[in-house]
Amino acid sequence: MASDLRPWLGALIVALLGIAAIEGVVMSRRAPGSYDWRAFAASIVDAVGRRVFDLVSTGLGLALALPLLGWIYEHRLFTIDVASWWALALLFVGNEFCYYGYHRSAHRVRWFWATHAVHHSPNQLTLATALRLGWTGKITGTALFFAPLLWLGFSPLAVALAMSANLLYQFWLHTTWIPKLGRTFERWFNTPSNHRVHHGSNPEYLDCNYGGVLMVFDRLFGTYVEERADLPPRYGLTTPLRTYNPLRIAFHEWINLARDLRDARGARDIWRALFAPPAARERLTKAREGSA
Repeated sequence: MASDLRPWLGALIVALLGIAAIEGVVMSRRAPGSYDWRAFAASIVDAVGRRVFDLVSTGLGLALALPLLGWIYEHRLFTIDVASWWALALLFVGNEFCYYGYHRSAHRVRWFWATHAVHHSPNQLTLATALRLGWTGKITGTALFFAPLLWLGFSPLAVALAMSANLLYQFWLHTTWIPKLGRTFERWFNTPSNHRVHHGSNPEYLDCNYGGVLMVFDRLFGTYVEERADLPPRYGLTTPLRTYNPLRIAFHEWINLARDLRDARGARDIWRALFAPPAARERLTKAREGSA
């Protein structure tokens, strides 16, 4: 069945590329020079490179989580057929919860942020940003966040499709031209407005709105922040990445992490370099400069 879906997935990717390009054309005509086409090209190269890197890392056995996920599914509690509505609902909510956990960790744990920083690197929020996801997700073990669904009894294919549907929903969120969509919808669902906040590098907007489709878990765990009319989001990283080089985009945070490991003065510094929140790097650097 998975092989039967590949042509459709390929067509879907081409369609998303086309829609992102149309957005660029429209924005360029409305305000010449306003759309960053070099960033668009960098995002496309990143998407292609991600696919190549996935194939290579899997072929070399670097995707270490895959065998473990297979073992977890073999020892599942139940076997859940997604043909029923309740199973689909459970899969949807369960996937959303797992995605929230992954996404929050991707912002708060340096090891995962090294990949996810790529997605936040564009200094302009456009539909093409949704295609820039980084290359190293498979080798960092991010798939393990969805292991509870396999252990519960959902098939790997069902989980993969649920995750793909979640990411597909998020494509349209990467826009600056769609306004707020009503108080009720904004309150419970992820929207362009909510996601603009998530991509903002303003101090007031950091580390919030982690949900994929829903804002339910953000509200439950206190990470929801509403977009403010008096505070336009400033996009990109807190230290802007001023490059279109796909290799620098893909590995800039890994290079920073490697430098921090090189300069580590003990086990505590090593732990912080690998697993502390990204902001801890700035505090550590300032502390070193102060003691120098």
